[in-house]
Amino acid sequence: MYKHLLIATDGSELAEKGVAHGLTLAKDIGAAVTFVTVSEQFPTLAWGGAMAGYAAGDELAIYQEEARKYAKEVLDKCKASADAAGVTAQLVHVEDKRPAEAILDLSQARGCDLIVMASHGRRGLGRLLLGSQTAEVLSYTAIPVLVVR
Repeated sequence: MYKHLLIATDGSELAEKGVAHGLTLAKDIGAAVTFVTVSEQFPTLAWGGAMAGYAAGDELAIYQEEARKYAKEVLDKCKASADAAGVTAQLVHVEDKRPAEAILDLSQARGCDLIVMASHGRRGLGRLLLGSQTAEVLSYTAIPVLVVR
């Protein structure tokens, strides 16, 4: 049924549940997996003040370096889990994009037929104020999404 799963993770404890669930499914059905983690753009509010360009440039470089380091840690852990489960996995770190946008673009580019991701399950005002990358993926994707809570 499914041949290629895209499993999205931000490295959080909740996302780890999504990773584990997606890997179990992939193993059971013999599907390949692409893991993706996304680093959002450097916050533009950090650029305030007359000398901000100089200071923020340093902070931007530090932010990007730390984001890459964290993404590598997250993806290496996913790869180790996939290897232990005997699942073929590719790793992708997308930089400077909103997570939902990156997930949607990558799922299409890689020909994935199922997206697996975790959600806090917020409703009402909490979802409105905090936003929901999962809700956005669900709204705009053309393929099935498995949401793990």
